[in-house]
Amino acid sequence: MNNKTQSALIGGAMLGILSAIPFVNIANVCCCLWAIAGGALAAYLYIKRSAADSLSVSIGDGAMLGGIAGLIGAAIYIVIGIPLNYVAGNAMMGMLLNVLDSADPAQAEVLRAQMAQGQSFTQTLLTGLLWGLMLVIFSVVGGVLSVVIFGKRYGGMNNQTPQPPTNQSGV
Repeated sequence: MNNKTQSALIGGAMLGILSAIPFVNIANVCCCLWAIAGGALAAYLYIKRSAADSLSVSIGDGAMLGGIAGLIGAAIYIVIGIPLNYVAGNAMMGMLLNVLDSADPAQAEVLRAQMAQGQSFTQTLLTGLLWGLMLVIFSVVGGVLSVVIFGKRYGGMNNQTPQPPTNQSGV
């Protein structure tokens, strides 16, 4: 298994598992935190391994690694996370109702009425597929950010130092 594949698998597995676990996945509400972290981890691992081989890592490599990690993470999320969220959704709504009931009983009653209608598995599936797409997009962002942040430190992105301009007039 080459460095890119291994790095993308590790980043994607972290992204998918943390995005699938109920209550832990709440961090994805904050700017898709697990997606960005998974893409960044995949690119970081590749940058670190490439530095030992004196290979340069481009922003395109980071985007590609982030995208692959995002696809792997989205697949894990769809297979594991959607069923878990469907089952755990009622528990999360119950907790939300308890918090809301102590703050504003009128809003809690409105939410209770909406919950009585329930959420179908089709709605959960469509929401899960949309989240999967968001995971891929934000993991690409994480991969690019990782190259920008860690690329120079490990000898990646832009290895060459800029040369001073030469005087063409001969003076």
